[in-house]
Amino acid sequence: MFQRLCWSGTLTAAMGGILWSRPADTFPEDWRKIPMSKDQYLDYVKNYQLHHDDIQQLRILLHGPNGAGKSSFINSVDTVLRGRMTGQALADGIGVHSFTIEYRTFKIQKEARGTFYPFAFADIMGLENVRGVSVEDIKQVMKGHVRDGYRFNPSAAISDGDNGYNNNPSLNDKVHVLVYVVSADALSLMNPETMRKMREVRLAARDLGIPQLAVLTKIDAACPVVREDVRNVYKSIYIKELMEKLSADLGIPPYCIFPVKNYHWEITPEDVSDRLILSALKQMIDFGDDFINNHM
Repeated sequence: MFQRLCWSGTLTAAMGGILWSRPADTFPEDWRKIPMSKDQYLDYVKNYQLHHDDIQQLRILLHGPNGAGKSSFINSVDTVLRGRMTGQALADGIGVHSFTIEYRTFKIQKEARGTFYPFAFADIMGLENVRGVSVEDIKQVMKGHVRDGYRFNPSAAISDGDNGYNNNPSLNDKVHVLVYVVSADALSLMNPETMRKMREVRLAARDLGIPQLAVLTKIDAACPVVREDVRNVYKSIYIKELMEKLSADLGIPPYCIFPVKNYHWEITPEDVSDRLILSALKQMIDFGDDFINNHM
């Protein structure tokens, strides 16, 4: 059992675990540097272009447990790039089951009305122990066989002949990068069956040659040191340990795991949160661009 807790008070014993004092919570220096400023990230993303006429958008598939923050991450990226709070991907903070029930592709609008960034997020129903999206459906999404708007059926995976099945997917329809979205405050309590499903998806993506990375959300909910100041994220011992656990459980290298703080309470964007989100987005774009170039 992964029992270590992050705390900002004094050292005490509670509920069979340990609450660690501030000196044990943080390293004296950041153990990872964010290499670019917010403006540099924004310039990179805003100037990114696809160089293949057959590809309309770099497709980023977000998948993971129910309630991990997939839709909130889409909204957070939209917020960062548009410079104001947005909410095009409907998110639910209290539901027991997945709020997303359809396969939806979300494009991010540029400053000029009617123009969009050359990448898009594919949002799907969340994984659950019994209900939720099936692993077979995720495999079909990655292969491009699922049309936008298809309503997932937890009891039966999509198949040839179903309404919403794409018989002849092009490279534009396929997933170009797979992103696991996992909640930091729920990682240690994740049901083993859910993790097994995520590993099965990982192996399927590997066989398809799809690059993969992970986003660790709700870092402020998991660690009060980060909640006090999000700039502590790469000083936090606990966040580093969570990333190491996710790496060990899922098989994703630590350099492919990005902790982020989605927008939830805020009503205006914040610089540090923006940089965390943009650093993850840049890696998604880079990985997806490599995949497209290698398959043209």
